[in-house]
Amino acid sequence: MELISDLKKGKRQAIAKAISIIENNKSESKKLIKKIFKESGNSIIIGITGPAGAGKSSLINKTVLELKKLGITPAVLAIDPTSHVSGGAILGDRVRMIESTDSGTYIRSIASRGASGAISRSIRNSIRVLEYANFDPIIIESIGAGQTEIEISNIADITVVVFNPHTGDSIQTIKAGLTEIGDIYIVNKSDLDGASQLYDAVQDYIGSVSSDKITVLKTSTKTNEGISKFAKKLKDLMKEKRKTKKEKEKQCLEFELRDIILNNIKEKIDFMSDNKIYDKYLKLVQTKKMNPIDAADKISKLIIK
Repeated sequence: MELISDLKKGKRQAIAKAISIIENNKSESKKLIKKIFKESGNSIIIGITGPAGAGKSSLINKTVLELKKLGITPAVLAIDPTSHVSGGAILGDRVRMIESTDSGTYIRSIASRGASGAISRSIRNSIRVLEYANFDPIIIESIGAGQTEIEISNIADITVVVFNPHTGDSIQTIKAGLTEIGDIYIVNKSDLDGASQLYDAVQDYIGSVSSDKITVLKTSTKTNEGISKFAKKLKDLMKEKRKTKKEKEKQCLEFELRDIILNNIKEKIDFMSDNKIYDKYLKLVQTKKMNPIDAADKISKLIIK
C-alpha cells in the first residue's frame, strides 16, 4: 500500500520500483495493475516512431523542454532494442535525453525483450504506472525497426513519424507503410543537405494520400528550428484528442486483450514443446505417419481446452 501511495504522489523511487515490478515480476505485476487499473486511460499517449537514425531521442529531449514551458508534465518511455546476448537493453536514449532528465522529466528506458514490434510486453502497464503518477502526456519512443512503426499507433493517441535526409531514398522511406498512421510528420536534422527536398517530397506524398489534418514540419535539434512549433502543435492535438479519448481507449483495450490471449496461448505452446504428447505428434509427422495439419489440430485442442 505504501508503494501505491508513493506512486500517487509521483515519487520517483516508487515509479522506478513499480516499473521494475512490471518488467520482472509477473505475479506482483498482476497485483499492482489490479490496484491502479480503474484510474488508467486518462493521459494522452504520444508515439514517436520512424526509421533508426532519424534522431528521435534528441528530438524528444528538446521537445520535452518546450512542453514544460507550456505547462505540460510529460514522461518518456524509450523502448530500446534488447541484446540477444545478455537480454539487457542498450539504454542509449537516457544519455541523449540528459537535458530533459535534468529538468525533472521522468524518463525510463525499457528493453523490448524479444516482444514483436514496438509494444514490449510491459509497455502498456508501464504507461499505467506513469498515468497513476499523474504524468500527462506520456511519450513513447519506438525502437524504429520492423513493424514497430505500425504497431505504435495501436497504443498512441497521437502518432509522430520522424525522418531525416540521410535515412535513404526519400520516396521509398515515405512509402514504407508510414503514411497511414501519422498525425504529424517530422523532417528532422533540417540543417543537413537534402532536408528541403525531403520535406517537399513528404508534403507532396502525404498530401496525395492523407487528409488535410496531417501536419508536416521541419526540425533541427542542432539549431532548434521548428522545436517550439512542434511542441505547440502537440499541445493543440492533445486538446483535440481528449474529445475522442474514451473511444480510443476502448480500441486499445481490445488490442491489448487479444495480445494477452495470444501471449497466453504462446506460453502454452512453448510449454507443450517440452511435453511428451507434443513429442509423440512431432514424431508421427516426421515419420510421415500423420500430416502436420491433423497433428496441429490435435495439439491445439489440448492447448485450448
